[in-house]
Amino acid sequence: MFSSQDRLYMARALRLAEKGLYTATPNPRVGAVLVKGGEIVGEGWHERAGMPHAEINALLDAGESARGSTLYVTLEPCSHFGRTPPCADAVVDAGISRVVVGMKDPNPLVSGRGIERLEKAGILVECGLLEAEALELNPGFVSRMTRGKPWVRLKIAASLDGKTALRNGISQWITGEAARRDGHRLRARSCALLTGIGTVLADDPGLTARDVETSRQPMIVVLDSELRLPSSAKLLGGKVLVATASQDAQKIGGLEALGVEIVHLPDGKGRVDIARLMAELGRRGINELLVEAGERINGAMLEAGFVDEIVFYLAPHFIGNRAKGMFDFPELEKMEDRFELKIRDVRMVGKDLRIIGRPDV
Repeated sequence: MFSSQDRLYMARALRLAEKGLYTATPNPRVGAVLVKGGEIVGEGWHERAGMPHAEINALLDAGESARGSTLYVTLEPCSHFGRTPPCADAVVDAGISRVVVGMKDPNPLVSGRGIERLEKAGILVECGLLEAEALELNPGFVSRMTRGKPWVRLKIAASLDGKTALRNGISQWITGEAARRDGHRLRARSCALLTGIGTVLADDPGLTARDVETSRQPMIVVLDSELRLPSSAKLLGGKVLVATASQDAQKIGGLEALGVEIVHLPDGKGRVDIARLMAELGRRGINELLVEAGERINGAMLEAGFVDEIVFYLAPHFIGNRAKGMFDFPELEKMEDRFELKIRDVRMVGKDLRIIGRPDV
């Protein structure tokens, strides 16, 4: 169905889509390439919401050369009016003869309709080229469109014996500089970072994406059942959302005066309802959520089935069994109840070992 040249051009479109890795949110990362007579005549990618989509940028790049060309695009062209006009209409008007699509758009407003619009105009449309790679570019967008919640990625830095901090709470620095830089890239691609009030009080993290060229910082979400977030916290200053079970008007007013947004999501037991929080973040357009928290929140998230991916950075040293672990959840009594992972990637990052796994469900 697809030739080696088709694969080559779609691979190029995927590389272009990656240029929007840190900026396209809440929109998907999309790349497009126009080919005519065996040569690329135009290409583009989607940089940020409200700006032209990848197909439009490729058409503008190609000009009149677009007529009669083949369009390779990583995601189905949109067919509805959002912040920008439908890309499918622009593709038809440009006189494109063939469109090769990486994956259908999971957005219910689009899914299949963009392809249908192109086919009705007499354009040959072929879908599914390098689909797995296209999906990997936008796990959060797909999750939000199909499940109503973000793609949740846990980041854990630990010693080789699985410890994240000394018993006294000291954790800087378990891993090396290269691993920390890699972690900042995870922050930069995320729409939001989630942490717990325990981590804030113990470490006072800034939770900004540093050492990465990005024009935006992710929103910070703090799980703070009793509203203990201090006014001196380093993470204040950017966009901060505090999820709480408290209705203390004085505490709420004090945090709101600092620019903090409060969302009241009690679970009936004095804690924050994580399921309701995930739905709330999905409603707010959060595609990818990076969790940087302690063992209690890590354990609760894993046990509740909210974790889609875990990125482990394991440093080549031991801290000892009295140090803090990765996860805290009820003791298992049967091996059949263990949490299984599918290992997706293993590599060295500087002197540390990075392992990426996803729950095997």
